[in-house]
Amino acid sequence: MSTTPTISWPEDRSARTDQSNRSDQPLRSARWHSESCAPPPRRVVVADDSTKAATAYQLACEGTALLWQGDFHNARQLLQAMGRRIDRKSNPARPDATPAESFHLHRRARGHRARVLGKLLVLLEDDHSLALRRAPDVRRACTEAYGPPQGERAVSLTELLGVIGAHQWREKGVEVPALGAGIRIHPHYGVFSPVRGEYVDLVARAPLPANSRTAFDLGTGTGVLAAVLARRGLTQVVATDISSRALACARENADRLGLADRVEVSSPALYPEGRADLVVCNPPWLPARPTSTVEQGVYDPDGTMLHGFLHGLADHLRPGGEGWLVLSDLAEHLGLRTREALLTAITTAGLRVTGRLDTSPHHPRARDTTDPLHQARAAEVTSLWRLIPD
Repeated sequence: MSTTPTISWPEDRSARTDQSNRSDQPLRSARWHSESCAPPPRRVVVADDSTKAATAYQLACEGTALLWQGDFHNARQLLQAMGRRIDRKSNPARPDATPAESFHLHRRARGHRARVLGKLLVLLEDDHSLALRRAPDVRRACTEAYGPPQGERAVSLTELLGVIGAHQWREKGVEVPALGAGIRIHPHYGVFSPVRGEYVDLVARAPLPANSRTAFDLGTGTGVLAAVLARRGLTQVVATDISSRALACARENADRLGLADRVEVSSPALYPEGRADLVVCNPPWLPARPTSTVEQGVYDPDGTMLHGFLHGLADHLRPGGEGWLVLSDLAEHLGLRTREALLTAITTAGLRVTGRLDTSPHHPRARDTTDPLHQARAAEVTSLWRLIPD
């Protein structure tokens, strides 16, 4: 029987970072929550506006968490100061490293940064509020991300800032020109946002199979591709995803766009039952393990979803139908997958390529020369592979 993880810290507000967890101090406890499944810190001390960045950084590097009880904006400034210290001490990229080595070094550095910054904690009250000076009202954002309040819970400040940012994106939405002028998709927390429009544009302009009426959108996320297909005239689009958050998000977007009669959001699975004239899949493009729910839109361990799509495609296409694989070749430039391996996987699944559309990325990171992976990102091409049974 699993137990809910908790953290404990000195109840005495006068207990600071130099007086932590003494045996003669009464302790308070709260539930621990981490979207990245980080274990609860074993040692927690109280921090406030008097805590120096150098002290906080040292404690965090040693594995000690700091529960913030000061001004909210000062906590954000402390987080930024800790981040600058991490960046100054991070190892530069090795000039002799292969692209794959550079990628793994980059991920390791980012993981270390996330672990250290994740040691600065805040306490959400019974109603998801923050009892901190100048704290914003985060109750709605937290309810959207975590569900109804279930007592106090401690979370990292970095996670909470992500929750706040996701709420703002959900409210504002992301404009998708392929759906029409001014039309927006509203992403939920933990669901990959369609800020990279090139893969959407490919699906919007690829020629549809003759007489196609039905489609499957596998790994629908926000439902953006299902919406594009419905707007292109397909009368029934079944959208699937393994994430309950994505399913709720796709349903909401279909309703908002007036497409609920043509877009059916299916239960958690890769393929729905039956066959379709068109099956579209935009799997995560890097074969590596994600470290959070949001990263599941980018990282696909061992290419599991990619291979699942390929090997199930022939059995889910109607006669004359096509499968569209929308995939970036960034993994190839990073040395994580070869073009030969991709083509072999297509052939092994009993498929053949009948056409391909390519486009270059437009996101800012492709032009950021300070990015350690700049060379690979600058060469990246996103393709829509048109596949049919061999």
